[in-house]
Amino acid sequence: MKFPGKRKSKHYFPVNARDPLLQASQQEQEEGSWVVGIDQTLVDIEAKVDDDFLQRYGLSAGHSLVIDDATAEALYNELMREQLISHQFAGGTIGNTLHNYSVLADDRSVLLGVMCNNIQIGGYAYRYLCNTSSRMDLNFLQGVDGAIGRCFTLIGEQGERTFAISPGLMNQLQAASIPEEVIAGASALVLTSYLVRCQPGEPMPEATLRAIEFAKKHNVPVVLTLGTKYVIQDNPQFWRDFLREHVSIVAMNEEEALALTGEADPLLASNMALDWVDLVLCTAGPTGLYMAGFTEEAFKRKTNHPLLPGAIAEFNQFEFSRAMRHQDCQQPLRIFSHIAPYMGGPEKIMNTNGAGDGALAALLHDITANNFHRQKVPNSSKHAREYLTYSSLAQVCKYANRVSYQVLNQHSPRLTRGLPEREDSLEESYWDR
Repeated sequence: MKFPGKRKSKHYFPVNARDPLLQASQQEQEEGSWVVGIDQTLVDIEAKVDDDFLQRYGLSAGHSLVIDDATAEALYNELMREQLISHQFAGGTIGNTLHNYSVLADDRSVLLGVMCNNIQIGGYAYRYLCNTSSRMDLNFLQGVDGAIGRCFTLIGEQGERTFAISPGLMNQLQAASIPEEVIAGASALVLTSYLVRCQPGEPMPEATLRAIEFAKKHNVPVVLTLGTKYVIQDNPQFWRDFLREHVSIVAMNEEEALALTGEADPLLASNMALDWVDLVLCTAGPTGLYMAGFTEEAFKRKTNHPLLPGAIAEFNQFEFSRAMRHQDCQQPLRIFSHIAPYMGGPEKIMNTNGAGDGALAALLHDITANNFHRQKVPNSSKHAREYLTYSSLAQVCKYANRVSYQVLNQHSPRLTRGLPEREDSLEESYWDR
């Protein structure tokens, strides 16, 4: 598994021979070194149109509107016929996260969802596949006779953006299409709040709960990204209960954190979220990125970074500790970390969509690397306790922050390549933490 950072390597010859000291622990088929996620498969389609086009399809300039399948099909066919489309990107928050994970780790992720049975070359479903990492396993997608989700961004003559959303059949994933064996062997199950809040009669919520059931059965951490503040603020108590009952790790931005907890301070919101989950990732725009979690009191590690002021005094005091699930701690201690935007943030932000998904992909990579290393070197001192992450909270923050920067600095929310070699200014490698 590829992992950022300089490594302290020992070389053995011949180079294709395995280390004889570790042969007993090597396996041809690694278990637990992948992540699995469920998503509403959709494509983001961007096109430049005139005002007559908007009026013809009953769209209001500058607003967002859900359109029916027939309208979406007619609209898309005209855009294709007139060659008005400038970009077609694979979308979906979990799809973006898994793609970025596979690019960073150069390893397998598994996507569960729906895909068109009939795919036309050059069409939106074709573009979804083209824009997805070859390391993402799409073999478990459920086929549907119809369209997946499409989100049209229509740029008018004055540059105003109008959004037309067609859900298609993206919420038609059946519970029977959830493979227990894939979830049982994974390092994490990744979900979004959108999966639970669907239209009455759609099977996606039932499929999501079936996946959670399998994850609990096999002690696989469940990761939930909150998606948008509008979903959360409608019923925050529902989501608090949902987190407490089903979720191990929550990823959110400062607006979603406020909607969930009522706390405007991301640090206090992250601390409150620890009442319900084991680990918190909270992106806070220009303020940076926060993480909160638990570690064993007896094995806490003090930081050598400056202690930070905040609503919780010197909150980063033990950020060099590795995160653990609350259930694995005898005396759980809350730990926190924060990092300012990498390089102060990009000079020009090309895209705000997906920065949080990129940060989550980095966290998932670290969690999966921990399982991978445990399988390779089970007797390592790094696995004397049931740690959730391979790296310290501070190092995971650095990694997540760097990936977010990369996403903000490009047009697409999906990485096209991995990160460059780690900068010398980051004094410790992930492998040394």
